[in-house]
Amino acid sequence: MAYVFPAPPQAVVPVAGSIDLFPVHRIYCVGRNYEEHAKEMGFTGREPPFFFAKPADALLPVAEGTGEMPYPPGTQNLHHEMELVVAIGRRGRQLAAANAAAHIWGYAAGLDMTRRDLQGEAKKLGRPWEIGKGFDFSAPISSITPIGRTGELTRGRIWLKVNGQIRQEADLSKMIWNVNETIEHLSKYFELMPGDLIFTGTPEGVAAVVPGDVLEGGVDGVGALRVKIAPPARD
Repeated sequence: MAYVFPAPPQAVVPVAGSIDLFPVHRIYCVGRNYEEHAKEMGFTGREPPFFFAKPADALLPVAEGTGEMPYPPGTQNLHHEMELVVAIGRRGRQLAAANAAAHIWGYAAGLDMTRRDLQGEAKKLGRPWEIGKGFDFSAPISSITPIGRTGELTRGRIWLKVNGQIRQEADLSKMIWNVNETIEHLSKYFELMPGDLIFTGTPEGVAAVVPGDVLEGGVDGVGALRVKIAPPARD
């Protein structure tokens, strides 16, 4: 038995301070998980968490130096969303928040890049968000730092600069649903598997970027990444 064409490579993320690679299974993302960001998007209150997904090959690992993300097609309004990313290392379903940390392998800093105009159109029509969220290179990510080096994260500065100017800055303690609560909710609907990544939501300050902009962001105690928005890819 053989594949009918060569199988695509496994999506991986580098591990900080190691030559090892973290194999990625699925990417889950939490929507509107900081109160001030929810407000800037027109929502208030502590609504139950909701999730969307990105394909694993939407990742753009940036272990060091500057990664390049081509400006995606079909949009005139590409937004940055800086996020803490949780890497799952142990299988589990129906998890309690009190036990969730035992399933965390490590953490990374990530960007949930969003074609905001396409997402907004999909919202108005009651359609899925994939066209606004799941495009190529839409998930830049730093190296993953094992939880044994960071400890369990409940607070810490998350930040993003564009061309050297602060755009987003908050503390992880400002999440509406903390990491463990998020894992509890998500595991009610999906069996979490080793290799899953969870983008945990973004603080306020999301805004548009254009080709030539340089994004630098991170989570204190976890890692950082630097991404330049490149001109649209050409065939």
